Amino acid sequence: MVALTTLVESIDSLLDVARFKDYAPNGLQVEGKSDVQRIVSGVTASKALIDAAIEAKADAILVHHGWFWRGEDQRIVGMKRYRIKALLDHDISLLGYHLPLDAHPELGNNAQLAKQLGFISEGVMNAEGVGNYGHLEKPMTASELSAYMQQRLNRTPTVVTAGDHPIKTIAWCTGGAQSYIQQAIALGVDAYVSGEISEQTTHEARENGIHYFAAGHHATERYGAPALGEYLAQQFGIEHQFIDIDNPA
Repeated sequence: MVALTTLVESIDSLLDVARFKDYAPNGLQVEGKSDVQRIVSGVTASKALIDAAIEAKADAILVHHGWFWRGEDQRIVGMKRYRIKALLDHDISLLGYHLPLDAHPELGNNAQLAKQLGFISEGVMNAEGVGNYGHLEKPMTASELSAYMQQRLNRTPTVVTAGDHPIKTIAWCTGGAQSYIQQAIALGVDAYVSGEISEQTTHEARENGIHYFAAGHHATERYGAPALGEYLAQQFGIEHQFIDIDNPA
């Protein structure tokens, strides 16, 4: 068992949350019981994940997509009310880490996606360290990489091919980072991988000669939270369970 305050301070320090200007508060978002023995990790703090965590008798939930996003309705009504009430009724804490969990060089979403897909990182895409660039273990065609990603992530990516050149160098940033394609173009890589695609992404890829892969927002970001959960379990001798509430987006 570990004190909630100790757990939160440890994660905040590990992920260096203070250096990020984010779209939502990172760290403890809803306070539950003072001690934690069992933690559930997941991608998003949805009602389905909360219900599963209650069933698992969790003391705390650790997610990548938490609550209280910039610009959202601040009232505790509707969906937000039911989510928060479920946590408070069962004395469960909610810990959310957005950009800090994307950026961590070992436990983060981008590091863990690279581990899943065999990407070899050579550096980060920007000053915040969100997104990476590097190379493949061996060159692949766009169709070969698409098939490999489908096998590894259990999701068929949307692919925009931009010529017939093989993929040797690559950049990637999980989730809704399709706009980072401009940074990938500036790096001169053969392909860029993210979670989503916008209308203009197709034209940017084709006209700049860079293959683009949209592999799913959820599918690319379901590895950081469980990696962090396992790390915490080993550090503090607590129980950890990852619960994947699938999302086709």
